[in-house]
Amino acid sequence: MLGRRTVAGQVFVLQVVVVLVLVAAAVVALVLQARYDSTQEARNRSLAVAETFAEAPGTLAALRTRDPTAVLQPRAEAAREATGVDFIVVMAPDGTRYTHPLPDRIGKKFVGTIEPALAGEPVTEEIEGTIGRLVQAVVPIQEPDGTVVGLVSAGITTEHVGGAADRQLPLVLTAAGVGLAVATAGTALVSRRLLRQTRGLGPREMTRMYEHHDAVLHAVREGVLILDGDGALLLANDEARRLLDLPDDAEGRHVRELGLDPATAELLASGRVATDEVRLVKDRLLAINQRPTDLTGGPAGSVATLRDSTELRALSGRAEVARERLDMLYAAGVGIGTSLDVTRTAQELTELAVPRFADFVTVDLFDAVLAGEQPEAGLELRRTAFGGIRDDAPLYPVGRHIHFVPSSPQARSLRSGQAILEPRLNDAPGWQAQDLERTAQVLEYGIHSLITAPLRAGSLILGLANFWRSRQPEPFDAEDLELAEELVARAAVSIDNARRYTREHTMAVTLQRSLLPRSLPEQNALEVAYRYLPAQAGVGGDWFDVLPLSGARVALVVGDVVGHGLHAAATMGRLRTAVHNFTALDLAPDELLTLLDEMVARIDQHEAEEGGSAPVTGATCLYAIYDPVARRCAIARAGHPPPALVLPDGRVEFPEVPAGPPLGLGGLPFETADLELAEGSRLVLYTDGLVEDRARDIDVGLGLLREALEQAGASPEDTCRAVVDARLPTRPSDDIALIVARTRALGADRVAAWDVPADPAAVAAVRSSVTRRLAEWGLDELAFTTELILSELVTNAIRYGGAPIRVRMLRDRALICEVFDGSSTAPHLRYAGMTDEGGRGLFLVAQLAERWGTRYLPTGKVIWAEQPLP
Repeated sequence: MLGRRTVAGQVFVLQVVVVLVLVAAAVVALVLQARYDSTQEARNRSLAVAETFAEAPGTLAALRTRDPTAVLQPRAEAAREATGVDFIVVMAPDGTRYTHPLPDRIGKKFVGTIEPALAGEPVTEEIEGTIGRLVQAVVPIQEPDGTVVGLVSAGITTEHVGGAADRQLPLVLTAAGVGLAVATAGTALVSRRLLRQTRGLGPREMTRMYEHHDAVLHAVREGVLILDGDGALLLANDEARRLLDLPDDAEGRHVRELGLDPATAELLASGRVATDEVRLVKDRLLAINQRPTDLTGGPAGSVATLRDSTELRALSGRAEVARERLDMLYAAGVGIGTSLDVTRTAQELTELAVPRFADFVTVDLFDAVLAGEQPEAGLELRRTAFGGIRDDAPLYPVGRHIHFVPSSPQARSLRSGQAILEPRLNDAPGWQAQDLERTAQVLEYGIHSLITAPLRAGSLILGLANFWRSRQPEPFDAEDLELAEELVARAAVSIDNARRYTREHTMAVTLQRSLLPRSLPEQNALEVAYRYLPAQAGVGGDWFDVLPLSGARVALVVGDVVGHGLHAAATMGRLRTAVHNFTALDLAPDELLTLLDEMVARIDQHEAEEGGSAPVTGATCLYAIYDPVARRCAIARAGHPPPALVLPDGRVEFPEVPAGPPLGLGGLPFETADLELAEGSRLVLYTDGLVEDRARDIDVGLGLLREALEQAGASPEDTCRAVVDARLPTRPSDDIALIVARTRALGADRVAAWDVPADPAAVAAVRSSVTRRLAEWGLDELAFTTELILSELVTNAIRYGGAPIRVRMLRDRALICEVFDGSSTAPHLRYAGMTDEGGRGLFLVAQLAERWGTRYLPTGKVIWAEQPLP
């Protein structure tokens, strides 16, 4: 405490020095006054005693007690006796005595002049008192700040001056010592308390701490309020005064008296804990945080901080709007154009914008866009999509053709290529002129604002997107117009992509449909039903065909070109045409696939030479020939799924047909499987789209196909229906071609055959047998031409062919004549000259028959000719 570096130590030393100085001054004054005349000495003594007692360390403290008389009366009497004065009176500022030598006069008014002393100046006066003429002095008792809190008056009669002063000198010294001790003890107590409250800080540290505290308190951007336990304001910094608009005399007043709104005042007065509670104070939104100050043993009260969140709320509101718009644009990027369908893409725009941006959205497109074509300028569009918060809006319905009048915002947007904003439809006569009755209904419904924006893809205008607002009271503004343009721009790209895809898809479908068989040829060997199901997206290269062959036989072919689009469809057409051409050669299945393989390899080679980017390697094919006379079927496949066979009793088998490589790979031979089929068997040919899927293996697909075939009806049509219903995916990713052929047999009563010896004389016997059989079949009118045809063919076989020679005649949809021989030499049709003796036989056959040709066998050949039945 005695350290001079602390405030308490400095105060202690200063007070002790002051007391010492005062005591010494009083003693010196007493001694000197004794040497003057009695009056002057009395004046000085009374003044010195009064001042000494007034400035004594305990006097000021005694005045602060509840009963100053109890403390000061003994001290005053002791001082009176010690100083030799006749009285020492301590009084209140109003002159009421606290002390007096005569106790009965305590509490009564002092007689004398006290006004100068109340002003802080001592006063000395001579009066005639009850004890004689005396000199009395009145001095003030002041607080350190100069406030007068009491008065001290000392008086002495002139007759007691002089020697009395000398006699009382020891007593005065003793009293001074006692006063010094008392003052020192009081100073020590005050300094000890000051030491505890200042925490041992020195004046410099306390000054610096106060300056920092004051600077921080008033510099922070948050308002700070400190209140006592009763809700009175103890401190408010500059920011708090600004935010709350506090009066200058706010400190010391209760918060309910500061003119705050009741809710805010109640919160501050309650002292309860509050965290970021927002209150509207005048025109500001204030976030208030409040904590009690007595949680850790501090004084009762609370401290509150105020933060102006008005601008923050406005900024956060704008940021939220911007975030919502960015989110909407992002959603447009991923949510519009999920399919390559024009109508669906337009509908996705309406689903995105309602209700986040508009209450109703309509999309109007040119008919050419819906068809995949390039639109031309005009004012007539078709309503393609509609979306809204309700379904009963009186806007044009979907599918309606709309011709916009020139004054309408839609027509102006189409002409200018710019978005048009009509914030208030009530004040838009150009829009109202479109349809007076309907626009009146729209206004009555509550639709009040419109943005119409053209769907532009480069230089093309595909249509319009219209955004309508009804439930939201605010009209569209310039920022909404910009957002609408962004949304429409993104949607226009997707719609144009869908338009282009529609055009290409339509072209590919048209090409594909033109290449696929439009009807099945008439034949009696098989009862055929088929299904062709295109993929959901894109055009594939799946194809099939049914081709009548010579000898009442029928060829079935199913193929698949890997990939989708125009290239796949065009390649499919080339392969189908090639199969038609190769079928005319009456080749075996494995030989036909070999020729196809070579052709596809050449196509790949040409693509590579020309820098093509879409090779067709990977095409597959299955080729089958069914003979109704022998009831046998020859099958070969090139990388294609195996056929299924449904026996007459309903059992399902997958015959072992060797799997050759896909067409175009080359290097491996193809093999033919020869199957004997009972009449009424169903041969099922299909493409991989029916049994393969990304989610399952082909073995699983074949098992499911078996189940569907086991439950199918007996007819090919029923079988197709059952398989498609059971196996068709919801959204097929690949084309599906399916053929179901139920076998028929050409009965023995419709077949006639004769072995012919290698003798020209045997030709007559053959003609006779043929004539009889034709008579049995009721075909007598064909006897003459048939005899001529067979005579020529048999004669050629005898002359130029080899044994064995055999003749077979079939009665099917046509009359078929066949001549077998063991030679592989093919006859050639030539035109004989006028002088030639021979060379007209085959020419006559060609003239008499509807069709004729040569079919090679492993052991020879067959020359056949067909005649239509009458």
